[in-house]
Amino acid sequence: MKNINEQTTEQMQKTGYKRKIAVYTGNRSDYGLQFPILKAIAADPRLDYYLLVSGAHLKKEFGRTLQEIEADGFKVYAQANLDFLEDNLFSTAQAIGSDILSLSQILAELRPDFLVVYGDRFESFAAVIAGSQMGIPIAHIEGGDYTEGGALDDSVRHAMTKLSHLHFTTNEQAAERVRRLGEEPWRIFNAGLPVLDLIAAREFASPEEIYKHFNLDSGHPILIFTQHSVATEFDSAAEQVLPSLDALKAAGQEWGCQSIITYPNDDAGGHRIMQEIEKLRIEDFPFLQVQPSLGRYFYHGILNTANACVGNSSSGIKETPAFHIPCVNIGERQRGRLRSTNVLDVGYKTEEIEQAIGRCLYDTNFLEQVKHCENPYGTGNAGVEIARVLATIKIDLKLVQKKMTY
Repeated sequence: MKNINEQTTEQMQKTGYKRKIAVYTGNRSDYGLQFPILKAIAADPRLDYYLLVSGAHLKKEFGRTLQEIEADGFKVYAQANLDFLEDNLFSTAQAIGSDILSLSQILAELRPDFLVVYGDRFESFAAVIAGSQMGIPIAHIEGGDYTEGGALDDSVRHAMTKLSHLHFTTNEQAAERVRRLGEEPWRIFNAGLPVLDLIAAREFASPEEIYKHFNLDSGHPILIFTQHSVATEFDSAAEQVLPSLDALKAAGQEWGCQSIITYPNDDAGGHRIMQEIEKLRIEDFPFLQVQPSLGRYFYHGILNTANACVGNSSSGIKETPAFHIPCVNIGERQRGRLRSTNVLDVGYKTEEIEQAIGRCLYDTNFLEQVKHCENPYGTGNAGVEIARVLATIKIDLKLVQKKMTY
């Protein structure tokens, strides 16, 4: 276990010590969400960041998004090995084990003051297990959220909460849920959704850049599509995505919709979805294009330009309200998640998905509702708040030795 060296802000200022903040990212989605946090940590004179990269970031088939991180100007301290060998849940369990082994070696060498981990994915779960068992204080982002859609998210997320020492929630409902899990109130900070910092600052591609970069016609509707597998139904991943792809084809033929289709996450069942997506290249529909990974700058630029977001990504629920665009949420993956009034929930039937897309284009009452929707995940100042807490909260045995409140 790490020996806790009690530190206050005053002591840090006297000695010139900068707290070592390890930040873990194992997937393109959590990196985009953590970008404002990294930016704020890098700008704070009391902190140094140490970026630990793993998972799909290192895989060519998922766009090797490590290059995106480096292009953003962040220095990668270490790469952690994560072996995801086959497209099933057994491999997920094996991958968690391999990531724990790799990360524990890195953390033993680094000995950070905090380990920052995002969300509810299995890669992040591995990081929390490694850090907490080594006595490293864990700062968990986005705990307390609620979903019941079969992605195992709730189980993993709440387990991560119980292993973490600081909780930065994205909404008050989530903060209350963390309190009811028995966490001491002084550990909980309702900071909001960090990625909204970037949206508020409008750090994304302009519509003109989007039209040019993706060869889009500004005179026709634009859709952005991402559909992930559902962990408890991963054997049905291909079957579930086919009606969605058929609906995109129909929308293109009927209304001239131009669809940008991205790869799913590196989860069990994800490769089956990728295989169906890749068949579109062979079929060669001129109004459909496949982009394995868009990157934060272009992804938000597309959300700012598109007529609708379609699929089952949490981004569709949490980020689209900031752009006041409709979201067609497909299937069960996001069932129960807090959402705004811009979301249309549909099943896996082609006709139902196509009708929802039509509403996003032509239902004037719904579009007026979307225009005035409010985002329950905040307005954008999370990164600075998280960095402030990491720089000022006292590091002592009280922080690491957790107590239950019930």
